[in-house]
Amino acid sequence: MKKLMFALLASCTLMGCSDSEVGDVSLGLFTLKDIKLDSMVDPVVTGVTCHVASVEDDLSFSDPSDSSISCRQTSEITPAMLANIDKSDSGEVVFKKSKSVFFKSMKVRRIFDAKNQTLMYLAYTTKETSGSFKHSLSTVPLWGTQAYQENVTK
Repeated sequence: MKKLMFALLASCTLMGCSDSEVGDVSLGLFTLKDIKLDSMVDPVVTGVTCHVASVEDDLSFSDPSDSSISCRQTSEITPAMLANIDKSDSGEVVFKKSKSVFFKSMKVRRIFDAKNQTLMYLAYTTKETSGSFKHSLSTVPLWGTQAYQENVTK
C-alpha cells in the first residue's frame, strides 16, 4: 500500500499536478508542451497574489526553465504582515515547484525593498540552462496600503 501511495505521489509531482493551476495553454497540435498558469497567494502577505506562467512537457524528465511572474495587491496589506517577513537581502522562498526529476525546481522568493517600500517577487530556476539561470521579477508597491511607512531609509 505504501508503494502505491508513493507511486501516486511521484507521478503527480512529475506531471505537475497542482491545485494552484488556473490555466493550461497548448503550444500546438504537434507538441506535447503546454504553458501552465499557476496562482499563488503569498502565505504571509496574504494581500498579494502572484501568477506564474511556465512551460511544461508531460513526457519529458526535465521541463524548460523559462517562466514569467506577475504579482498584484489583491487585498489589504497590513503592518502585522510585514512584521512577519524575512527582511534580509536574500528574502525568503514563498513558493516552490518541481521542474525535473533531476533536482531542478522553480522557486518564487519574496524580497522586501524597505527604501522604496516595495515587495519584490523573483521567480527563478535552480539549475543553469544554456549558460544562464532563468528568472523573472515582479514588484508590489506598498503605497496606498496600511503597511506603507513614510521616510524610511535603509
